Amino acid sequence: MADLIPALQNALRDAVRRLLPEPADADALEVPVLRVPDDKPGDYGSPIAFGLAKTLRRNPAQIAAELAAAVVPPEGVARVEAVGPYLNAYVDPGAFVRAVIAAPLDLPPSGRKVVVEHTSVNPNKEAHVGHLRNIVLGDAVARIERAAGHRVEVQNYIDDTGRQAAESLFAIRYFDETPPADEKYDHWLGRLYVRLGEAKERDPETIERGVAEVMHRLERGELRHEVERIVRAQLATYHALGAEYDLLVWESDVVAAGFLQRGLEVLERLPHVTRPAEGKFAGALVMDVSEFLPGLEEPQVVLVRSGGNAMYVAKDIGYHLWKVGRLAGMAYRAFDRQPSGHTLWTTHPDGAAEIEGHDFGHAQQAVNVIDVRQAHPQAIVRAALELTRAADAADDDTAAEAVLHHLAYEVVTLEGQAMSGRKGVTLAIDAVLEEAVRRARAVVADKQPDLPAIDDVARAVGVGALRFAMLKSEAKRVIDFRWEQALSLAGDSAPYVQYAHARADSILRAASEAAAAVRAADWDALGPLEVKLAQLIARYPEVVRNAAHDDAPHVVAQFALDLATAWNGYYNHRGPDGRPDTAVLRAEPGLREARLALVAAVRDTLARALSLLGVEAPRQM
Repeated sequence: MADLIPALQNALRDAVRRLLPEPADADALEVPVLRVPDDKPGDYGSPIAFGLAKTLRRNPAQIAAELAAAVVPPEGVARVEAVGPYLNAYVDPGAFVRAVIAAPLDLPPSGRKVVVEHTSVNPNKEAHVGHLRNIVLGDAVARIERAAGHRVEVQNYIDDTGRQAAESLFAIRYFDETPPADEKYDHWLGRLYVRLGEAKERDPETIERGVAEVMHRLERGELRHEVERIVRAQLATYHALGAEYDLLVWESDVVAAGFLQRGLEVLERLPHVTRPAEGKFAGALVMDVSEFLPGLEEPQVVLVRSGGNAMYVAKDIGYHLWKVGRLAGMAYRAFDRQPSGHTLWTTHPDGAAEIEGHDFGHAQQAVNVIDVRQAHPQAIVRAALELTRAADAADDDTAAEAVLHHLAYEVVTLEGQAMSGRKGVTLAIDAVLEEAVRRARAVVADKQPDLPAIDDVARAVGVGALRFAMLKSEAKRVIDFRWEQALSLAGDSAPYVQYAHARADSILRAASEAAAAVRAADWDALGPLEVKLAQLIARYPEVVRNAAHDDAPHVVAQFALDLATAWNGYYNHRGPDGRPDTAVLRAEPGLREARLALVAAVRDTLARALSLLGVEAPRQM
């Protein structure tokens, strides 16, 4: 019932007009309306009397009592009562639940485009569990942004000119090895990468010369097909996690497009960018970011040193100017077909400048999922984009707002163990996935040994447990992944929510008249318990909006846990006599159908919330 809260706010504001010396002052008055805690009377409440107490110089409880007497309850609200200084509203159960079930959960299209960049694992070895949080966070953010009505483009940046890729490719030649048929290509390369690091101690000069030669070949694009082979092996891992992409952006293509120099040309037109003639920055190109990053000890950021060498952040700024449509020059072609059937595109020197049906880049917002250690350079890039946006707005009132959000996340440990790719102290995502599915199968088999398609359910539960464990906490919190917690059916885990979904689905499968539930329902037979459950369902659109606004998947995860807990509490509820009082299939006709409709809404909302997190919702567990 999406319009009940605004209607209640308007009704309370009308009542306030009768109390204020200047009734027009009520128009600008904030009227908070919140869900009442389960242990308090009523369904929705407002502390508005506290805000009026200072103006009217009267006791909040007295004001609340007068407002309760004056308010005219809107449709769907049975009555409004004063509970001390609070105003608590009681909804009409039948009308409220019916309206919640009928209300659409989809948010309307916004017309806003968001580019989400995540993963960006160096193409030199297998992805390990330290990368898992990045991949899952980015994928969930993209899903949530789409659910919020935005157009979303998911990018994966491939650093094909970096030293790590060069070392792995040189290791093939150095050790004169060929990949074994029984080992995944990126895993094999990872072993060679570690061996090469150990070999540097005894043969540093040969290795350094060889790596430098490979780096030059990478810069010239001569070894791109070798890097593509690594990327394809890594993509198989990401797809197994349920992540997919729209565009691979290659470092060599960013360099070839000249975004560094062209970006600098854009920046040099800004009043905040100068070349001081004297002082410690003499001869350098510097950008004053104090307007957007106040409090810095040194607000002058060097973009190009006095000797002419550009800083890496300058290239990153140019690249992001392309993301938001300020620069052009990339070419594209199809790279692969992903498990969903969705085409994965890639930048490529031999591609086409335009692809029908696609407008890569040109975003109103860019979201970068990068670990917290990159907070400062990301802040510099964001400041540069804001400065160029401000300059555009001064010349053109219709200039689109370009915003960069750095979704910074903390590290992940596995059962308390830290990881290092260079030292070979890692655990591959592939191995973690295999272990998760194995453990999930054991849990599922223990509960339901004869479950059909048990392997499919085990994969859904295992992968879901991994993803949920990465998403249930705020990104800024360190995660120590623990198997027992992640696969628990009784805690804050994906299996707990998945089981709640399966329980609701089993009830609906058992009801032969479920398809006619809405037509046959006796809504007036519903009561406060059903209202509490419907209140949570009604929050779903707001949860999606908030999670998209803050790029915060943990908000969705917590909502899923709250709804699963409320549903389990409803399912197991007992009346004062100790007997179950929320039976669905055994309820009397009319009430049975109304409860079935509510159960269907619970199931569908749980499935939606899990889908936003990239977690499957099995029908049976």
